[in-house]
Amino acid sequence: MTSSKVILRIRIERERQRLHLLVQRYGELSHPRVLKQSIRLDELINQYNRMGKEKIKKPIA
Repeated sequence: MTSSKVILRIRIERERQRLHLLVQRYGELSHPRVLKQSIRLDELINQYNRMGKEKIKKPIA
């Protein structure tokens, strides 16, 4: 695993923990701050998944 992928996994975990804390704090998933954090986490996860797909290139034939 590349260092950039490791760093991204650490960021994902940090943002996941922040999301958990916000849910505990505001008590609902529909609170604007919780939603904003959820979107931030989703973006990081999507970025991580795209990194994995770049490395795996299937032959055309």
